[in-house]
Parts: sequence; C-alpha cells; structure tokens
Amino acid sequence: MKFTFTFCFCMLTFLCNAQDISYNRKIVDTLTSPALWGRGYTKSGMTNAVNVLQAEYRTIGLVPLNGKNFLQKFSVPVNTFPGKMEVMLNGKILIPGVDFLVGTDSRACNAIGTLTKVDSVTYMDKKNKIIVTLVKKLTWGASQTKGIYTKIEIDKNRFKEIPRSIDVEIENLFLKKFEMANIAGMVAGTERPDSFLFITAHYDHLGGMGRDTYFPGANDNASGVALLLSLANYYALNPQKYSIAFVLFAGEEIGLMGSKYYTENPMVPLKQIRFLTNTDLAGTGIDGITVVNATLFPKEFAMMNRANDAGKYLVKINARGEAANSDHYWFTKKGVPAFFFYTLGGIAAYHDVFDKANTLPLTEQADLQELIIKFNTALQMSR
Repeated sequence: MKFTFTFCFCMLTFLCNAQDISYNRKIVDTLTSPALWGRGYTKSGMTNAVNVLQAEYRTIGLVPLNGKNFLQKFSVPVNTFPGKMEVMLNGKILIPGVDFLVGTDSRACNAIGTLTKVDSVTYMDKKNKIIVTLVKKLTWGASQTKGIYTKIEIDKNRFKEIPRSIDVEIENLFLKKFEMANIAGMVAGTERPDSFLFITAHYDHLGGMGRDTYFPGANDNASGVALLLSLANYYALNPQKYSIAFVLFAGEEIGLMGSKYYTENPMVPLKQIRFLTNTDLAGTGIDGITVVNATLFPKEFAMMNRANDAGKYLVKINARGEAANSDHYWFTKKGVPAFFFYTLGGIAAYHDVFDKANTLPLTEQADLQELIIKFNTALQMSR
C-alpha cells in the first residue's frame, strides 16, 4: 500500500512538472547559474556541471550505460581566457561580451598601439600583432588552437567611430589536455533490453571570457538538457520494451568532440541503436521545429509527423537534409539512424552573453516531450 501511494505521488508530481515545466525551468536556471560559469573551461564550470548532472541521473534512477559509472572521460586541447580581459579603443573602455569579444584562438597581449585600416571592417596594429574587426553581431566560440595574433571583434552597432588607437591587456592560457566527460545513463528495456533508443544532448557551452564575463547558454543547450532529463524522469517511471539511453555530451562547442569520442568508443554496439534523437536549442518553438536528417530517414520522419498530427503538439515540422551541426552527425556517419531537431521562433540570442534563463520562454518543452514519447513508441512498434 505504501509503495503504491509513493509511486502514484511521484507520478502525479512528475506529470505536474511536465505540464507546467517547473522541473525544466529549474534545470535551465541551475545550468546557467554563475556557479557553473557557462559550463566551460574556466572556473571549474564544466566540472561543476558534471557533478550536478550525475547527481540528477542518480536521483532520477538511471543506471550507468556501461554498467560501471556514468562518465566517459576524454581530453582535448583548448585555448582559454581565465584572467584579464581589458580593451580600450580610441580612449574608450569597452565592455567584454557586450562591446567586444576576443578571438577564440588569440594569444595573450599587453600593449598600447595604433591601428591602420586594412579594409572597410578590419584594422591592424602590425607591431603588436593585434587585429580588430567590426561585426554586426558578437558571436563567440571555442578553439583547440592558439594563433600568433590577438583578434578582437567589435560590435559596430555600439562603437560607431573609426578605430585608431588601442590599449589591450588580455591573458590567455592554452591547455594541451583539458579533461571532460560524456555522461551516459539508461533505463533497461522490459522485452528487448539489447535494443536501444538514444536520447542525446550536449551539456557544455562556451564558459567564460575573462574573470567577470561568462556565457550562460540557456537555449544552447541548457534547454536540450532540461528536455532530456524530463524525458528520463518519464521513462524511469515508464520503462519501455527497448532500453532507453540518455547521453549528455561534452565538447560539442569545440567541434562535436564528445559525440565523436563516443562513436569511436561506444558503450553499447552502435548496431544495437534502433534510433537516436538529439535535442539542441530546444527553448523556443512558436514556429515549430526543424529536423536534420529528415530526408535521410523519410520513414521515421513520417512517423514523427503522424505523431504530431495526432497530438497537435507543434505548428510545423520542417525537413532538412544531412548537416554536421550537432552531436547526431558522427552517429549518422557510423550508420546509426538519427534525427537532430531545433526549435524555431522567439529569442535570437545565440553564442552570446544574452542567452539567459530569464529570457528563454521554453515555449514547447512539454509538447516536445510528448512528441518524442509518441515517436519512440512508434519506433518500437516498427521494424
């Protein structure tokens, strides 16, 4: 009697969370907090994210995909900027992340110089090896290399003068082996435990640029992680015929490195994966979603559309062909059928300091969850 009550209470709590997305919101808020510092390469941001997500896997009741532990460790080189991040242009102090970004492969620099025009948007201080570029939108990234120049991008909508003089103090630290880890758990299947449906997302983002500026990464990809964890809650309470695997990849922002490593070192044979659904940029959706690989797998794309038509979850599902734009890519190259979907409409913040939790609507998280559940059910019924 006590077990039945507890189970019903947990189910009711989870259904309420699915309806009002309070659980998803909590996950996004946590992942974008200063304590996780953009889930990147400075201030232990990625390590702190791993600790939070492992704990969540345990709370949900997932078991390690490899039968031992949740982590699959690997390392990559990365160019980081943990220290000073100061730029003065024409005597005006610029705000990191808002007025300027440093190029991800830049070297350290402490210099005062004069800029000369190269073209309509590029200026250079040859003596100090500084390149300044005027851009319409500041969009940051991550680099596995360090070059010989210090590159600085300036938001030309905020700085409307011709760049003439520059004063720079930027510190960088190149790490030859930055250790990170994929996080992989599962719910065992009740009838065909050796057949798998994979649900994946990357949890890493860009980290910080200097001591005081970090990139929250709410839509990219705290939103996808929240959706994955919400689905994990559902499947932990509702085991399926197939085993359902939940893999959170590291290193996506630095070149899809986590998924590449996984496909080269799979925890279960790749041929046992019936289908993989990768979620990235899942925080909006008022204009529907786009599905990458839809043209490669028309049968499964038709299944998804039938599920959507029956449940009226999303206003539209757009088809797109193959693209190397998220973690599904390496699986596709290894012969694993996979979709990657991203939401459309709403905020335009991307790879910048404005991709924040408090401006992310999470418009269609509940509907996306229902769509994936119905899609996975159809997959298990098909051959």
